[in-house]
Amino acid sequence: MMSLLGRTDVDAGEVFVNFNQNITSLAVATSGGYSLYSLGSVDSTLDKIYHTKSDELFLIERLFESSLVAIVSQRAPRKLKVCHFKKQSEICNYSYANTILAVKLNRERLIVCLEESLYIHNIQDMKVVHTIRDTPCNPQGLCALSSSSEHCYLAYPGSVTAGEVQIFDAINLHAKTMIPAHDTPLAALAFSPSGTEIATASERGTVIRVFSSQDGSRLFELRRGLKRCVSIVSLSFSTCAEYLVSSSNTETVHIFRLDRSATETAEGHGGKQSSDDWMGYSFFRFLSKTVTSYLPTQVTDVFSQGRAFASVTLPEAGVRRMCAITTIQKQLRLLIASQDGYLYVYSIPTVEGAECQLIKRHDLRLEDHYAMDIKGLNSGVSIGGAAGIPPSSAGAVGSGTGGNGSDGKSAVSVSGGGDKPSGSYASAVKGDDPVGPSSA
Repeated sequence: MMSLLGRTDVDAGEVFVNFNQNITSLAVATSGGYSLYSLGSVDSTLDKIYHTKSDELFLIERLFESSLVAIVSQRAPRKLKVCHFKKQSEICNYSYANTILAVKLNRERLIVCLEESLYIHNIQDMKVVHTIRDTPCNPQGLCALSSSSEHCYLAYPGSVTAGEVQIFDAINLHAKTMIPAHDTPLAALAFSPSGTEIATASERGTVIRVFSSQDGSRLFELRRGLKRCVSIVSLSFSTCAEYLVSSSNTETVHIFRLDRSATETAEGHGGKQSSDDWMGYSFFRFLSKTVTSYLPTQVTDVFSQGRAFASVTLPEAGVRRMCAITTIQKQLRLLIASQDGYLYVYSIPTVEGAECQLIKRHDLRLEDHYAMDIKGLNSGVSIGGAAGIPPSSAGAVGSGTGGNGSDGKSAVSVSGGGDKPSGSYASAVKGDDPVGPSSA
């Protein structure tokens, strides 16, 4: 669902971090291998599900709580490997014409993003069902895939000069809508858990917008700041869809509350504010409407934009961080995973403007090198050839194609059983054999 796509951090030997689609686990890749952690007790401990030595990775995506992972290594940046990590087996591998910049998964589709094309695989058999070719140049691999099977939408930039979002129906394989989200090019995209909303940010980074992914209507406009333009690194809806969190190249992480009830209530009152509301939301809306006819559009836009509900200030700027908000043991938590090797756990206040409280800071490098695997799961496996796969399982790239693209051609080759995945693969996709602390 979320990944650090900048290549400079990989070259510098930084830690690659990535949450899965429903924020139940964290993938951590270093120069020595990769690990998967459960987030179920992250307030106190970080439980290691799996660890293996491997080629240095720059992309890893886990499918929900299943045993299925998709990985791309620095040694072979054009090759995608789909693995069953519990069985230490490679299911298949696909080679593409150019470097893979992003991989996205849900229970229906696997998306591979190249600089000027997108490949859509049916995750049940890994065949290519559609190819979107000649997309606007996308060197950062910016794209988003909804985690929902019901609203299985793919989003990607529609322009290199403006912030246009193309929404594509990845099940029915047709364009859904185009959203003119920003004046400047896009920097970040994220779907809500249901897939019905999409959050966007531009390269300017001062305003975040939320749109309906079905008809393109604007639902929220949120101001991150006024003083400076920033590079938005991460956008993420909370698992309850009531919050949106963003991180940038600054030291501040912003949390916005998506107060749909307040918006509906204010509109339902037809402009009538009760006395209790005058110092709150309704007064702010009333003021913004009053001054609209007297001030320039740019100024009135500022009045109507939502402000951060809460924020966190971290030790330093310039560190890429992935953020997520989820419920852990019935408590709402902000999780911040950074490329410098730390996972921060914060409580989220119930009152606007209050500070998030730090609960725990996990050192991912320490965990990765010294923490014991749960049940002693494969901590010392030596891997050769394919990352995360025993040497005997790694296959050479064959000449068979993975399926037809939109024009009947394919720049993809597949090997390792991609034509007919095994029953264990089907179980992994369905999540019938999840791996967790109780797994052996």
